[in-house]
Amino acid sequence: MAADGPLPEPTVAAGDPQTGGPAAASVTSAVPPRCPTRTRLYRTGELLIEGFPAEELSERLAADTEAVVWLDLYDPDQGDLGIVTEEFGLHPLAVEDAIQPHQRPKVDRYRTHLFANMYAVALDERGRALTTGEISMFITPRALITVRKDDFDIDALIARWDLNTELINAGNQVSALVYGLLDAVVDGHYHAVEELDDAIDELQTHLFQSHTNIDIRRDAYELGADLATLRRIVAPMQDVVSRLMRPDSQLRDSTFDAYYQDVYDHTLRTVETVDAAIDRVDRMANAQLNEQSAQLNEITRKLAAWAAIIAVPTAVTGFYGQNVPYPGFGHHTGFLASCIVMVALAGALFVYLRRRHWL
Repeated sequence: MAADGPLPEPTVAAGDPQTGGPAAASVTSAVPPRCPTRTRLYRTGELLIEGFPAEELSERLAADTEAVVWLDLYDPDQGDLGIVTEEFGLHPLAVEDAIQPHQRPKVDRYRTHLFANMYAVALDERGRALTTGEISMFITPRALITVRKDDFDIDALIARWDLNTELINAGNQVSALVYGLLDAVVDGHYHAVEELDDAIDELQTHLFQSHTNIDIRRDAYELGADLATLRRIVAPMQDVVSRLMRPDSQLRDSTFDAYYQDVYDHTLRTVETVDAAIDRVDRMANAQLNEQSAQLNEITRKLAAWAAIIAVPTAVTGFYGQNVPYPGFGHHTGFLASCIVMVALAGALFVYLRRRHWL
């Protein structure tokens, strides 16, 4: 459903042609979403109001033509998105992607809006278990609508916006909000790969320790699985950011060119760091396998050496156990002679193997 040319303002049957946004008359028919929501209204970088009911979107945008709105919905269903589907002309395929989980990171362009999907990541307190949170967003000329299918630290995103209010006032307000979200998500990706890289460093310190309670193979496998998951998330972000930087995305603004380019550079660095970390885990796993193989060879060599030593008295006692006369047969001197022969030959073999570093 992609189309060329700039994105038009949302077109609805009850829209106000003077304001370019939804008409206030549609508020009375709006059905409030049942899922948790967060709302904010901005004008020229200033936060006018937040926390207002989602069903008041039309009224507030119609009353102020310079205002833009942010609406966040947590785990909505089809009915919860109905309040914005008609008012902002959201495409049914985009709405379906926003509701269905496990969508790939991507950017789709429709006639009235952009649809983007991405994943935020976080690590547990131990810095090992990787959790992902899927985030979808509808980008229109006057609204940013985010849909969170999983938990995400939305307060950290709001704090980031509040610290950059002058950036929101610098140009395209929706573009500034989108940049803040992208920056938060990509920074989370890089922070996660750094923590996993630190975990690899810690695991490597135990690699050649003979006595350790750490299961290096298991931990390396888990780190490799987390890194593979992280790469599937961060690698497509290069395409996501580059498509949002295109001139026809309605987000391209000379004010934000450098900012979006910075986010793009962060995605490249994150992918490179993930690839390097995956290579380190592979080399660490191979090094442990080689170390285990070397230890097995050492053990086998020692067992073979001791088997050779034990074979000496076995051969001597077997010889003296023959039912034929031999020197010292039937006398104590024969027993002493056999003991001396066993000790001398076994000792000589032990010294020889020790000098050859087999023992």
